[in-house]
Amino acid sequence: MYYASTPEMAAAATGAGAFGFIAAGFTSSRALVQDIQATRKILKVPAKDPTPIGVGLLGWILDKTEISEDPRLPAVLAERPIAVWFAFGLNLGKYVTQVREYDASREHKTFIFVIVNNVDEAIQAADGWKVDALVVQGIEAGGHGRGDAPPLLTLLPSVLAEIPLRPAVIAAGGISTGKQVAGLLTMGADGVVLGSRLLCTPECMYPEPSKEVILKSNYSCTIRSDLFDEVNQTAMWPAGINGRAIANDIIQDAKVGLNLEERLKKYRDSKVDGKLNRLVIWAGDAVGFVNNRESTKVGIGLYFEIFSN
Repeated sequence: MYYASTPEMAAAATGAGAFGFIAAGFTSSRALVQDIQATRKILKVPAKDPTPIGVGLLGWILDKTEISEDPRLPAVLAERPIAVWFAFGLNLGKYVTQVREYDASREHKTFIFVIVNNVDEAIQAADGWKVDALVVQGIEAGGHGRGDAPPLLTLLPSVLAEIPLRPAVIAAGGISTGKQVAGLLTMGADGVVLGSRLLCTPECMYPEPSKEVILKSNYSCTIRSDLFDEVNQTAMWPAGINGRAIANDIIQDAKVGLNLEERLKKYRDSKVDGKLNRLVIWAGDAVGFVNNRESTKVGIGLYFEIFSN
């Protein structure tokens, strides 16, 4: 998740036996290269070896950056991350093709993940683009996704049933406990995504006030809406994509009928005053289980401990 992941978090996840990602967002190619190299340094990876992390890239942002003077994808691929992750674009297939073409002239082959929010997207990614992994993201997921995505427990078996000869399938959305992970693996997932579960780790870049709110949250504290992007002035996502975040007075302001200008003023005033009631805190349903500040390494290690017993 952009504005959450850091090189330290990605390195800690990989070092703990999982697979860490950094999120590109609008980050410049130079800064992305620095982040990838930082994870390499933390993990003490020899220069001859690929970087054992992935880089998450948003299709709608790539549509802007890849025709600019600072294209991101070539710079990222040159650093040889083991994987890239594409999400939310009108034609992600062209970026899958771009990666395959870049890799055609070298030994290193980049593993490609693509987020899907429905069966049609999954079929396109698996059969049309021949990706290496489908990230099957349910409506419970934090941050952005399709507003009409089914719940994960509906979407996952649907994808598994419709694509018998499929790439790896990774379950995403509202996952926090070992029992959830076990259930999803039993259903046929090849792996799971942990996102919101790690938002209060020291390695997450979320500011302290946001972490404070998360630690006090309950099991029904999030909501999916366009309202967060409106006041955050990030309403640039493709049609049908909205965000799940901690429900607060941003939602209430709209419910009482305030127009956008009035809501923006309240949002800005709350920020200036340091209040917690209008923070945009992207988070999924999994935050209901977040009750400590344990490190990424410790948190991920607990899952391996559960499954080794």
